[in-house]
Amino acid sequence: MSETTAERPVRVVLADDQPLVRTALRMVMTDTPDLVVAGEAANGAEAVRLVEETGADVVVMDLRMPGTDGIEATRLITAGTTGARVVVLTTFDDDDHVYGALHAGASGFLVKDMALDDILAAVRVVASGDALIAPSVTRRLIKEFTDRPRAAPAPRRGADGITDREREVLTLVGRGLSNTEVAAELHISVATAKTYVTRLLAKLDARDRVQLVIIAYEAGLVSTG
Repeated sequence: MSETTAERPVRVVLADDQPLVRTALRMVMTDTPDLVVAGEAANGAEAVRLVEETGADVVVMDLRMPGTDGIEATRLITAGTTGARVVVLTTFDDDDHVYGALHAGASGFLVKDMALDDILAAVRVVASGDALIAPSVTRRLIKEFTDRPRAAPAPRRGADGITDREREVLTLVGRGLSNTEVAAELHISVATAKTYVTRLLAKLDARDRVQLVIIAYEAGLVSTG
């Protein structure tokens, strides 16, 4: 993952075919000392190129763009060696695209009617190495994802090799709980909850919290009902 420090702002690429969206984000980031716009892209191919050229830390990625769409661009970026992470910016009218982006490696899901300050906060969270998916968004996305038949279903992943306590934590993460909520549920400290999540990421070879949510559902730890 790209390293970000207190001395260097988080470098962000804005990828959206709507100039007004990019302009709004650029304007608010201009007044934010810890974030800087490294480039703007109107399609996925441009986003991939800018990440490679600028060494950006985070891409705020629209999904429906001409040419290379956001899903393919997300897949190319997360499979590359730059360490850049992707935050999807969606209207939620295109759930099919969101499910694809989830498996392509996106680390966050935002909606375009969110407050700009919340979007900036999400960029910081993802840049720090975490993933950001609100519990309500998690439940909707994963319920729909797991309910949908696939032409060639992938094998269900298990959660072997973890302790009973780690399984409890994974179940709660799968339900969309934050580290603070996991800590409250299990009567442990937030730091301890974070440690458990870190262990789960390593043991299950998961890239981030988004993948832990998928694993929890695929392992049958969380009901879609």
